[in-house]
Amino acid sequence: MTVSARYRLAVLSRIVAAVLGGYVFATSVAILLSRAIPLPRAESALTGQLLGFVLYACAVVWAFAAKRAQWAWGGLLIVSLACGAVAWLIGMPVP
Repeated sequence: MTVSARYRLAVLSRIVAAVLGGYVFATSVAILLSRAIPLPRAESALTGQLLGFVLYACAVVWAFAAKRAQWAWGGLLIVSLACGAVAWLIGMPVP
């Protein structure tokens, strides 16, 4: 594979990380915030979604600012999974 092709694949990987990984990251954080913020249900959901938009922009910047594309993917994936797990645990009913 030529250097040009590797560079193009690295840029494509960052674009996909920014778009898809950023979306998953922002959504998981928004779900976590909507469940964790002690406000009425509609207000906490709205607050979580509004903060999710800001965090999506930050995730896009992170995807292109990371030194390697693997770090961008890894960082977004780890935080998304952690936030999703905590949101799932918070949302579980108490027996």
